[in-house]
Amino acid sequence: MTATEERPVLVATEADDITADMVITELNRRDVPVVRFNPADIGADLTVSARFGTCPAPVAGQVRTPSRTADLTDVRSVYWRRPEWPAFPHLREHDARFASAQARYGLGGTLYALDGPLWVNHPLRNAAADYKPTQLAVAQHLGFTVPPTLVTNDPAEARSFIASHDQVIYKTLRWTPYERDGIRVTGWADPVTADEIDDSVRVTPHLFQARVDKVADLRVLVVGRQVFAVRIDSGLLDWRKDYSALSYTVAKLPEGMDRALLAYLDHFGLVSGSFDLAVDGTGHHWWLELNPNGQWGWLEPETGLEMSAAFAELLMQGDSL
Repeated sequence: MTATEERPVLVATEADDITADMVITELNRRDVPVVRFNPADIGADLTVSARFGTCPAPVAGQVRTPSRTADLTDVRSVYWRRPEWPAFPHLREHDARFASAQARYGLGGTLYALDGPLWVNHPLRNAAADYKPTQLAVAQHLGFTVPPTLVTNDPAEARSFIASHDQVIYKTLRWTPYERDGIRVTGWADPVTADEIDDSVRVTPHLFQARVDKVADLRVLVVGRQVFAVRIDSGLLDWRKDYSALSYTVAKLPEGMDRALLAYLDHFGLVSGSFDLAVDGTGHHWWLELNPNGQWGWLEPETGLEMSAAFAELLMQGDSL
């Protein structure tokens, strides 16, 4: 191997991540060294040592796991999948909060400072692209059709908006872990009526959106400059509710839409993202949202699209892009 070929790919993700496994398998087939770690393992199973201001490189040091070591000056690319931050449950509350902050800003800050490798995607850019109101504004600017949407904590505004549209749905502004009576609850896209709006809306902003009269959904994965579009037929308002009810077809996007999706990612400095679109009865495409780090692993075996290979090829190129 040449020196370039020996440069590792960092994969930061949780322990159980089938999607990351698929990409790592593809990298292994190409003999690309991989260092996989989860920030939650900081301690005996994960060590970081970084130096600043004493070396020619702005950041020098190592990330070490029990089986692998990555020199921070030689990292080819970073696949920031679904990492978990440590909670330190064995510590007292205040100690755990302190340690958690030090881990996020110590390990996280060190990794975020690496501007040589290719990031898929840099977490700070993921975060900037994860605000749904911003997504809607950028989508409209780039020519996508955006359903009428209201973000408000004013009950009167919410009732007025709902009354002005045939059907309206409520969507969370961001997925957040939530439990009710000890049971984990997921925030689906659900219909809402004006009668359901009460003064509790004042507590925090809510997102209300006119329902698209859709006949199908599209999940579009962009990897580098490759675009994979999959039509999802289900008859469900929110197809995530029942994966057993879904059928999949490789789709062709309307002329120019692939370029618009790439421009959208470029706007946020991202190299990958999962887009959700809706198709109505006339074949028109409606913008729904972007997940900068969305799930796609289940689509590859359903469609035969070589998504994991595309990720492996992108990560192999690294900073040569």
